[in-house]
Amino acid sequence: MVNQCSVQRECEMEEFVVEPKYATFSHFGQTGNLFRTKRRSSIAPLPALRLNDKEMMSNDFDTHSVLSNQASITSVNSLASLLKEKMQNVPAIIRKKKRETKDYKLRVFVGMLFLIIVFLVGYAYVMYNQKLLAKSYFESIKFHKKTRNFRLLDGKGGELLTGVLGTSLNIEQPYNCLPKDLKDDGSVCYEWNSKARLYMNLAKSPGPDIKCYSFQWESLLADLYPTDCFDVSEERGFWYGGGLTKGIEYILGKATIPAGPFVTGDINMHQWGNALKRYFLNSRGVAIQVDEKTPLYVSVNTDSGKRLCLQGKNDKFAFVNQQTRFPELKYTVCSGPDMKTLHNGLMQKSLWDGLTERDNDVIKSLLREPVWQIPASKQEDLTEVAIYNYTESIIALGYLRLGHVLVNEFWQRTIGDFRLDSERFPTLDETVNILHRRGFRVSFMIQPFISTESSNFREAVSKKLLIFERESERSIPALTRYKSTTSAGVLDVTNNASIPWLAEQLKKISETVEIDSYFVDFGTAFNIPRYYQCSQTLVNPDEYKNYFMERFEGTLSIFGVSSAISVPRPPAFLSLPPVNSSWSGLQSIIPTMLSYGIIGFPFLMPGPVGGDFVLPTQQLKKMYSYYSFELPPLPDKELYIRWLQLATFLPVLRFTHLPSEYRDETVTVIAKELADIRQRVLPLLERFSSIAMDEGLPIIRPLWMLDSTDVNCFSIDDEFSIGDGMIVAPVLKKGETVREVYLPQGVWKDGIDESLRKGSRWIHNYHVPQNKVAYFIKMPDNTRF
Repeated sequence: MVNQCSVQRECEMEEFVVEPKYATFSHFGQTGNLFRTKRRSSIAPLPALRLNDKEMMSNDFDTHSVLSNQASITSVNSLASLLKEKMQNVPAIIRKKKRETKDYKLRVFVGMLFLIIVFLVGYAYVMYNQKLLAKSYFESIKFHKKTRNFRLLDGKGGELLTGVLGTSLNIEQPYNCLPKDLKDDGSVCYEWNSKARLYMNLAKSPGPDIKCYSFQWESLLADLYPTDCFDVSEERGFWYGGGLTKGIEYILGKATIPAGPFVTGDINMHQWGNALKRYFLNSRGVAIQVDEKTPLYVSVNTDSGKRLCLQGKNDKFAFVNQQTRFPELKYTVCSGPDMKTLHNGLMQKSLWDGLTERDNDVIKSLLREPVWQIPASKQEDLTEVAIYNYTESIIALGYLRLGHVLVNEFWQRTIGDFRLDSERFPTLDETVNILHRRGFRVSFMIQPFISTESSNFREAVSKKLLIFERESERSIPALTRYKSTTSAGVLDVTNNASIPWLAEQLKKISETVEIDSYFVDFGTAFNIPRYYQCSQTLVNPDEYKNYFMERFEGTLSIFGVSSAISVPRPPAFLSLPPVNSSWSGLQSIIPTMLSYGIIGFPFLMPGPVGGDFVLPTQQLKKMYSYYSFELPPLPDKELYIRWLQLATFLPVLRFTHLPSEYRDETVTVIAKELADIRQRVLPLLERFSSIAMDEGLPIIRPLWMLDSTDVNCFSIDDEFSIGDGMIVAPVLKKGETVREVYLPQGVWKDGIDESLRKGSRWIHNYHVPQNKVAYFIKMPDNTRF
């Protein structure tokens, strides 16, 4: 075994010396290559080795050991050098990692900067295209063709009016209209894929400081109703106009009105009151006027948000008579330097044109003398004796002027008879002569309705004088309900034969009784039969009133009308809608007066002191009409006094209940003091009625007409001014003797204590006892305290 191992070791050593990097192992019966370093071979020197058949002892191997040790030292040095090198490289590695971290942050920064640049470039591109699409029209209008966003700008680039046009259309790019569809007036025209066309153009302006623009939508489909909506939130200014809303909102932006036909109605049942104008005014100096032939639907603050929406839509009643094949919407937008200047420029001027001396006399008499409405809620309540006794009570007062005695429709047996009921008025001619001698004027209430129970109904049917059923022979009259009459026909005033017939009926009355004037009760649009058809096509049921007034101009002396959509020819006053005998009814009077004055009705006649009717105490499931209720009994004393205080400053003072009915000395004293105040107010009423004739401005005005730059004046609806000469702030709530009062700029004289007060400020907790009313007289600007 020893020999074999020696031989084996000698072989291994021999091989190692010859091939130091390789060793061959044969005792395993296999060969293999093994990497072996010089340092490894020097670790354990052998005591005796055989080399080339010679035995070599350890001493003889020293030479080889030295060489091996030298190699080991070299290896250790190499390891140390390697370690030193590695240690020296550690800071470099750390620095490299730091550099890599900095490089990473730099890459992130560059990437973010690149994304920002891409975003800005993209945003600039989009805004550039938006700017190209939101093209400027006529210097002040910005209109985005695709989204149809609309902006009206002032001279400084500020927004006066914003909205969205064509909300019933999908968002899509329009095209320029074909040459055959262009108008000769130079209008800009766009078409939305055979759905609708929009025409925009400059419109005639009423003054140098006012700019107007016309907009007209033409639908190309029967079921597409062009709709334009404008922002009415308070951030965009305060909106007024249209008429009296169901909620008695003076500021239109506070109302909630579902989309419906813009026609007159009873505010107890419908969305709008007895007088309307297609005129909407904003405190920023913007106004919208809708064309009279547009089948106008209006909505305010519905599901679409704080918006006033105008829509052109035909229906089965109000706009059944289509003026065009498909619905259209046409209106004008005007802007001015301020609301007052714009409003003054847009009002109807020269109302005095065609006024006679007799007409002027009627106007003055209505301002100076009260209207005494004979109280009668049933036919049997109105008799000749009742009229005589009532006028005797008026004379007995001694402190109020005699004036107009108004007799309601019960002077005839049946509505439409146009003849005195001989049983209840056997000698009315003599009674009227007595009244005339005493200084009264006598007025009758008439109406264009003829009851089916009247003897005149058969004659009117045979002569085809009545409005007839649509799509039927003219001999079939269309029926409706009017006041206490459950079934009545309506005179067709578009029929040339109807006017002479009615004039002849009224002439017969005047031959018997000397009637001074008439009050015409038209009802509202909803009193016209639903399936109406006239000899001449009406744009809508309200146009009936205009026809009536035009046809009877110069034939009848009309001093009042119950409903209107255009300014009645003077001396006719527009009557306010009947109100409930309650504190809420009292509170509705000033907002109604202001609203009607703004839309262009300067001559207004409020209802009687104390209210027109009284609601039952039990809750009503449904309100049908105020005609269903009785005249109010004697109102609460405090309510009557506060009502009389307000009425003292209004253009027409109207009574049903007399102050003497209370048999209370306090009421009598207060009524006498108010009669004296009325005489001091009359010069102002007459002065501003003349201005109304010239300029169309109302006699009773909102405070912003005194200063349209004072934002405090925009929302006040419990004060008013008579022209610009007096401010009135009555108490309108039960039990109150103090109130807040705002005075616009200027110097004002207190009507209670005659002190001078500076304007542009609030007077807090102003004391107003029950026997006083707050009013302030405008003093010259140079007045000093």
